[in-house]
Amino acid sequence: MTGLYGRPTAAELVAAVADFLDNDVRGAVGPPVNFHARVAANVLRIVERELLDGPGTDVAAALNGLGYADETELATAIRAGDLDDRPDELLAGLRTIVRRRLDVNHPGYASP
Repeated sequence: MTGLYGRPTAAELVAAVADFLDNDVRGAVGPPVNFHARVAANVLRIVERELLDGPGTDVAAALNGLGYADETELATAIRAGDLDDRPDELLAGLRTIVRRRLDVNHPGYASP
């Protein structure tokens, strides 16, 4: 089985709507709507990648290694200066978090 609800999966549905916007809607409308359809398709592709990506185990491990459960706690600790004595650890953790976000939001951007 391909998920709790079977096929099509949520990622497949999102991809189908993005394809529809890119392939059908954009070719049938004028420039302003074409632009908005392109933006909407891009948003759906990001959602699709998030759905396919699954839980960010590397992000969870980075947060756990720094001693925080989530990014909100980490941000609070950074603002409070709680990690000022661990700059190398903090930088490594932040790189992991940002790299994962870039992989989902802009694939290929963070590739070496």
